[in-house]
Amino acid sequence: MSEKLQKVLARAGHGSRREMEAVIEAGRVSVNGSVAKLGDRVETGTDAQIRVDGHLVSIQAENEVICRVLAYYKPEGELCTRTDPQGRPTVFDRLPKVRGSRWVAVGRLDINTSGLLLFTTDGELANRLMHPSREVEREYAVRVFGEVTEQNLQALRTGVELEDGPARFKRLIAAGGEGLNHWYHAILSEGRNREVRRLWESQGMQVSRLMRIRYGDITLPKGLPRGGWVELQLDQVNYLRKLVDLGTESRTLMEKDKQAARRQNKIKTGKIRRAVKKHRPAKGPKR
Repeated sequence: MSEKLQKVLARAGHGSRREMEAVIEAGRVSVNGSVAKLGDRVETGTDAQIRVDGHLVSIQAENEVICRVLAYYKPEGELCTRTDPQGRPTVFDRLPKVRGSRWVAVGRLDINTSGLLLFTTDGELANRLMHPSREVEREYAVRVFGEVTEQNLQALRTGVELEDGPARFKRLIAAGGEGLNHWYHAILSEGRNREVRRLWESQGMQVSRLMRIRYGDITLPKGLPRGGWVELQLDQVNYLRKLVDLGTESRTLMEKDKQAARRQNKIKTGKIRRAVKKHRPAKGPKR
């Protein structure tokens, strides 16, 4: 059974389908030693040798892939990129290792924005959740500085013209504040670059704090520390899959991971006990 090359690479966790199309167009992918081109298809049931930047890719058939999703609390100061030439911290630095796949970020948050960021091992799921046609809601807690008028709020709800086209908040809810600092909950159904900040700036307001608190119906878990992550339960994973018309997942690796962690802890505990016993001083002669 043949599939488009970009779909196979996305499923293997190398990025979204759109990102993989750009990688193929750049000539960075080869199939059986020949440089691939956009539109190529591969047989997933064969021993095709697919490489990205010279590195062999582990290819799995669609029914072999187990979809996993993490909810991550991104702190301010982290970049949404795998590596940074300047050595700055990235959102991938703290994530757990995943065997035979990679984590793909569902959208981005800029360096000065904190809050909920989803990661999945299924590039197709990430691609669909990010696509504007799906209109998946994102909710942000926003603190703005400036004198906000009813006219400003009405403009942000009905729509303003930005450099990349018209934009508006689907809903905008006041959430308190003092003086010239006001909090709002802002809901968008797309994820353009710096859209929340640019919308407020169009009204002469400065965003002094921005945090994403919800993606679809997945909210930032209570008690999760900044820089922390938690794996979503199977019902939450399937909620996201149904949201973008993907088949439901029947398997999870969460229990296997817990069992592996328990086994690893037992091994470590055993080693410590043996080391203590080995170096315990010998008992002296009885008196």
